[in-house]
Amino acid sequence: MTNDPLVFQMGIAKNKPQSYRKKTTFKQKQCPFCDVAHLTDIYKRNGDLIWLHNKFPTLRDTMQTVLIESHDHNGDIATYSKEHNRKMIKFALSCAEEMQNSGKYESVLWHKNYGPHSGGSLIHPHMQIVGLEHENGYKYIRPNNFEGESLFKNQDVEVNIAQHPVQGYTELNINSLTKKDLALWADWIQSGVKYMLNIMYNGRCDSYNLFFYPREDGGVCAKLITRFDAPPYFVGYKLSQVNDEVTLDNEAKRFKQFFDHGSIIKA
Repeated sequence: MTNDPLVFQMGIAKNKPQSYRKKTTFKQKQCPFCDVAHLTDIYKRNGDLIWLHNKFPTLRDTMQTVLIESHDHNGDIATYSKEHNRKMIKFALSCAEEMQNSGKYESVLWHKNYGPHSGGSLIHPHMQIVGLEHENGYKYIRPNNFEGESLFKNQDVEVNIAQHPVQGYTELNINSLTKKDLALWADWIQSGVKYMLNIMYNGRCDSYNLFFYPREDGGVCAKLITRFDAPPYFVGYKLSQVNDEVTLDNEAKRFKQFFDHGSIIKA
């Protein structure tokens, strides 16, 4: 297997607006996603959900797009109403599938960065949908990355704590097995975000990534990964780490209890 890294174009990146720079003068009124009236190259829109071309395409041989999730500059999946989150996830899936079905790209990546340690640049809630022209973005991903200690399963949705994480240590997999009950899928994603930011690691986590992967059975996996400093074994050797069995089991029980107490299953 060859290692063909994506080429980052620094000349373009240096002009990107930033929310997380030290001593930044970046203010909400300067946020390009808040200035909806001047947005251009919009592909699709549903209320304050907007899918548009990325003005700063920093990766060579790609088509980079952005999906604005909300008009609320400080919003996030954790703070949306259940109804808005369901609408947003369904809209984003349709955009990602439209790009994939175009046949123009070797692969399409769909992900979200949240928080100062996530690798993102803007606070305003958004996702990225990126078409890779010549690269299989999933070449290092294996089916067992979506498997783990299951804590919920019905005919449409399966949720687990990853036993074979992509990076580690604790990753939540929310699998849509059929793409039919998207409301329940979105509810589990929202609950996972709330759990990661407020319960896991006693609330010390302020950043996460949300990645979406096509499954071999036609479904899609939403994988939530907490973001701290990357483990050196992963940075230097691409070796992921996973917590011991007792820790994973305890985490699965706590997450299931958190979800049940939120009455999402009963909704």
